[in-house]
Amino acid sequence: MRKLFLPLLTVFIIIFISEYAWPQAEGKERNATKQDKVKWYSFEDAYKLNKKKPRKIFIDVFTDWCGWCKKMDAETFTHPVIVKYMNKNFYCVKFDAERKDTIIIDGVTFVNPNPNGRRTSHQLAVELLKGKMSYPSYVFLNEKSQWLTVIPGYQQAKDFESVIHYFGDDAYQKTPWEDYKTTFSGEIK
Repeated sequence: MRKLFLPLLTVFIIIFISEYAWPQAEGKERNATKQDKVKWYSFEDAYKLNKKKPRKIFIDVFTDWCGWCKKMDAETFTHPVIVKYMNKNFYCVKFDAERKDTIIIDGVTFVNPNPNGRRTSHQLAVELLKGKMSYPSYVFLNEKSQWLTVIPGYQQAKDFESVIHYFGDDAYQKTPWEDYKTTFSGEIK
């Protein structure tokens, strides 16, 4: 009887834990995941929204094959501080630099000139990046959809926080970047 008691007790504890602990942990994970996502728009939707309710536009120009783009998605764009600020202050766009379709903005047509080719850039990506095709790159547009700048390369959340505040808070209008980044004190430590 004693030999049977310990294994039965172990099974009972495992069942108890799995019934009551796992569902709660999964629920917390799901809620955290929903809250920790940047709301991404297509370029066309962000452009239309900006005409109705002006806000700055942030564009993440990426490619499917870019490892640093994936790292940015997995680490920086999921940081709660980054997510909260970006969703509040920008229309955020994910823009595949090699997309194959046609985009028409204010009567101007943008295409991928070689849609069946390998690693060919869409004309709008070339325009946004001013021909400097580096991935990932981040384009900032003001409330009038006018180009402000492009920032190339992977950014850790701590460093990226100062970049998005620089444009989101309009500091770029008054303060040189070098001065701003040395005095910026963000939430991410």
